[in-house]
Amino acid sequence: MKKLFFIVNLIAGRATIGSMLGEIIDEFNKSGYEVTVHITQSSDDAREKSVYACENGFDLLVCAGGDGTLSQCLHGVMDSERKIPIGYLPSGSTNDFARTLGIPKSTMEAVKWITNGSPMSVDIGSFNDRYFTYIAAFGAFTNVTYETSQQVKNVLGHASYILGGLTQLTSLRSKKMRIEYNNTVLEDDFIFGMVTNSGSVAGLLSMNDFLLDDGVFEVTLIKKPANIVQLQKIVHSLLNISEEIDREYIKFFRTNKITFTALNDEQISWTLDGEFGGDLPVNTVVNCNKAIEIMTGDRDQSIFADPE
Repeated sequence: MKKLFFIVNLIAGRATIGSMLGEIIDEFNKSGYEVTVHITQSSDDAREKSVYACENGFDLLVCAGGDGTLSQCLHGVMDSERKIPIGYLPSGSTNDFARTLGIPKSTMEAVKWITNGSPMSVDIGSFNDRYFTYIAAFGAFTNVTYETSQQVKNVLGHASYILGGLTQLTSLRSKKMRIEYNNTVLEDDFIFGMVTNSGSVAGLLSMNDFLLDDGVFEVTLIKKPANIVQLQKIVHSLLNISEEIDREYIKFFRTNKITFTALNDEQISWTLDGEFGGDLPVNTVVNCNKAIEIMTGDRDQSIFADPE
């Protein structure tokens, strides 16, 4: 019988996963898996137990939680010499990566997505000595994802990020930075920047024309606007995919490696998959091409690269 290590974050999202554990485990058992369950106990617990699963003969790692829980599990697998496939049961407030993969919203359908699916390789981001699944970002609104309380996220969902972001519109500060990529160097004042590998960000921004395993990330940078009116136009063009992007202030490109350097003494805080990512003056992001295997069912072929 195959061995499955099941990591569960009981406080993610609306905390409904706990009432379904028996049914979920039963489905895994029926699919030929001997299941070991671990309920997360601390902020770094999922990463540590993912390493344990990889190094102790398990065939599959499944995590139930939000994007942050998944990110920790991926970090643990990346830290291990023996890497095993990951199945994801999304139960967080936003579940951006699950939306990108096309994982069913119904928990039991997502379980069958795993048991009937197959492992597919996807790109993972390296951020200095850490890893992320789908986004590394700095500047406007990025602190909202990790400063908004879990209780507020549970009640308001995506709206919590919108409300939190709007409170910052009148207090945005730009960051003087040097950005190096693809033999190109940019120096300017930026209010926001993100490196992504996802179809959506915080359940709000939609990213088109991307692939999960093409070896490059999508980069979006927003320069300091002249005034609050211009800022509102920038936000509007980002949130409405039918609108023409304001290219005077918004720069978009793809790269497999990019370095961000702060050009003053001010610390610049980053978020990785919705969690605090640090505030070092120099940060390098590298695409680890097809580094992790994710269990996928009937998937949308557009999010994966064409076979060579």
